[in-house]
Amino acid sequence: MVEALNLEYFGKNLSHIFRNLPTSLLYEKIVTNREGQIAHLGPVVVRTGHYTEVAPEDKFIVKDAYSEEKVFWSPEKNALSENHFNSLFYRMIAYMHNKEAYVQDCLVGSDHEYQMPVRIITETAWHSLFVRNMFYQAEGADSMESFMPAFTIIHIPGFTAIPEVDGTRSASFVIVNLSRKVVLIGGSSYAGELRQAVFTLATYQMPESVFCMRCSANVGPDGDVALFMGREETGKTTLAMDPGRRLIGDHAHGWSDKGLFNLERGGYACVMNINKEKQPFIYECTRKFGSILENVSIDMTTRRVDLNNNSLTENTRCVYPLTHIPITSRETIFSHPKNIFLLTCDAYGVLPPIARLTSEQAVYAFLSAYTSKFNQTDTGEFEPQVMFSVAFGATMIALPAYAYAKRLMENIIKYNIQCWLVNTGWSGDPSFKCERINIDYSRALIRAAISGELAKVPFETDPVFQFEIPKTCPGDVVPAKLLNPREAAEDAGEYELRAIRLVSLFMENFKQYEDIVPQEMRDMLSQIISIDDNLDLEDFGLSIG
Repeated sequence: MVEALNLEYFGKNLSHIFRNLPTSLLYEKIVTNREGQIAHLGPVVVRTGHYTEVAPEDKFIVKDAYSEEKVFWSPEKNALSENHFNSLFYRMIAYMHNKEAYVQDCLVGSDHEYQMPVRIITETAWHSLFVRNMFYQAEGADSMESFMPAFTIIHIPGFTAIPEVDGTRSASFVIVNLSRKVVLIGGSSYAGELRQAVFTLATYQMPESVFCMRCSANVGPDGDVALFMGREETGKTTLAMDPGRRLIGDHAHGWSDKGLFNLERGGYACVMNINKEKQPFIYECTRKFGSILENVSIDMTTRRVDLNNNSLTENTRCVYPLTHIPITSRETIFSHPKNIFLLTCDAYGVLPPIARLTSEQAVYAFLSAYTSKFNQTDTGEFEPQVMFSVAFGATMIALPAYAYAKRLMENIIKYNIQCWLVNTGWSGDPSFKCERINIDYSRALIRAAISGELAKVPFETDPVFQFEIPKTCPGDVVPAKLLNPREAAEDAGEYELRAIRLVSLFMENFKQYEDIVPQEMRDMLSQIISIDDNLDLEDFGLSIG
């Protein structure tokens, strides 16, 4: 199906193709097509309607002779037949008959040696602006004319699948066809699907020597690099934006033998209740021409936005080019990291604001990628929602989990990297009983860790998790009592029960690796945390889950 890469083929079916339009022209199209409104000071505000993020069950890989060998077919990967893919593809083309389409020829990766060319075709102008903000572009007329994509992504949110006909689970879908170098996305206007699809392709297309990671990163005046790994809402974007350091990127990076490089040239930050004083760089992006505000409330009379309004969704977003951030570095490749911060948002209040990790503990945290929150029910009860995900977000085309863990372990040892656990959630008591850890405290602890000053203070070993907790923060910026959640807890006995429950959840999650992780790694990681086998949580009225 080489036609999927041929714009002339699409031209026979479409009324017009707009190729590599710049930001200003895309703005005009967005307004003309009534896809969004221009807000006060220049950002464009768009809506995703009832469309939401595509569920993992709705993401597929076409299973054929090629992918049979190339893909690690774990149980969570969904297969789609070639016949279903072909039928769906041609119906998508028919749907676009006599419609306009927008094309951006993108380059993924700042390191020219590893850049991956991707052509992204969208039904709407605002999604074309999204990918233009998010990725690098080929420069010059000659580069554009000779552009040869490694993959083509076709994004048509207005087209929906028919599950009983197309072999999908619902009307929304993301389908990767490796042999034909095509990704189809339909039934969802959530722009994050485009970003996730590109990252998935990067993990497949980049050479084995490049370790693709979901993380933010910054670099100090002396060239020292820090990585921040974490799931959404753990603060990795905010914490990477330190005025005393330069931002490398906020989401996806490649790590080669030469060093670190950014896969993206844009940011996609959560902006619900964003604080101007504590998150000034992202806040300013919500007030700039070229930015996209996704599902942010806007006053249609004054055209001013309300970043505290969650009437549409809690997941309001700002999409911006990194050039909007004044502290962004323009370099293309950076040195190997000196510090890795593994971020979590612990609603149980069990984990400390910061802890020093061994390489084994860091790999365990990397495989677990834990975060949690409490949801209040109609009866007023608070129910925990605990989330684990491999490597802070598994992709459809991923190596076995242990392959990523092994690569991380090798790099930590090879480059003598110090690793830290950072909890940006709650310390001492659950989220419904106390205030979230002040972001200024997190910043102070991270700065102390990067400078080396934190390593000079006395530490104590946690009896349950075995990591090391600092007893003080240099400069006494952070209250000493807050550093150890056992001391911050209102009820010490009740804290111990919460700690034991959380350990049990970690151990339960780790069972998924029992049959796929090599014995040596399994033995190493199984010793990281443990509880007495004779302890019955039911005796304390607790259950795992």
